[in-house]
Amino acid sequence: MATIHATCVAVDGRGVLLRGPSGSGKSDLALRLIDAGGRLVADDRVQLSLEGGVVVARPPAVLAGLIEARGFGPIPVPFESAAPVLLVADLKPAETIERLPEPAVCAYLGIRLPLVAVAPFEASAPVKLRLALAALALPAHRLAR
Repeated sequence: MATIHATCVAVDGRGVLLRGPSGSGKSDLALRLIDAGGRLVADDRVQLSLEGGVVVARPPAVLAGLIEARGFGPIPVPFESAAPVLLVADLKPAETIERLPEPAVCAYLGIRLPLVAVAPFEASAPVKLRLALAALALPAHRLAR
């Protein structure tokens, strides 16, 4: 098991890991994904385990069901106790993201996962992540496996 600094939201049961330094917009983007029907798995710290060849995200017990809204503190929200991680998103300023990036991957617990870059404060960020997840279900797509 590994614990990482990230936030995880389940979108239609599929986990998206949001990575970035403190203040980069992980919780803000997570709140917008939750508002659009996603469910929090973990905020700020995510426990990862390998189960049957799948990376699974869980919240640390002390943080389960809590998300930090800057200026409001921890807020209780409905949450999932676990979700398979299918996508990793690095949160970056819009001006640093390539317009047409090559497919990218990262690895956790020896499993390669598709990696995308997203500007977390753009209004379209939650939709882009939903579209990226949907693309993973297609036989041929631009996201690396």
